[in-house]
Amino acid sequence: MIYKLHTPIQGKDIAKLHIGDIVLISGTIYTARDAAHKRLVELIKSNQELPLELKDAIIYYVGPTPAKPNQAIGSAGPTSSYRMDPYVKDIMEKGSIISIGKGPRANYVKDLIKEHKGLYLSTIGGAAAAIGKTVIKRELIAYPDLGAEAIQKLEVKDFYAIVTYDSYGEDLFTKGIEDFRKKQN
Repeated sequence: MIYKLHTPIQGKDIAKLHIGDIVLISGTIYTARDAAHKRLVELIKSNQELPLELKDAIIYYVGPTPAKPNQAIGSAGPTSSYRMDPYVKDIMEKGSIISIGKGPRANYVKDLIKEHKGLYLSTIGGAAAAIGKTVIKRELIAYPDLGAEAIQKLEVKDFYAIVTYDSYGEDLFTKGIEDFRKKQN
């Protein structure tokens, strides 16, 4: 199924999504990779103010390229999500229960997604230029010293992603492998 969603994405919308569903997100998402996640978690653990409100924030694991003329951003393909796994518990406990990236996650991350009734979405790395065209506005939020890995607020329209881990604990990677093996036998 294909679902058009607007941020903030509510629990009722999350509950209707299952692995393999396609979502087209419009609204606000934030960029952050491992260096920014590390800094955020350090702030959380020391009870300091965060540079963004994490409640209901969708975090996209990306280090976008500079904007081209007449575009808000350049190529914006996902980075490997497992690098954010050490930080996801603290981030989810602050209310950011939806993330976007590529590749599989640790089993405990799947458990956390189910526990917090969240989602892990994947987007296509080879289509980074096309993804960049869904970004209509961007604003630097924190950590400019990190360059492309700084936290940025993106306004997107019909940002394409696939539900990879759903709020029920299902895993599209595992299901895909199982389905493939069944076809081979």
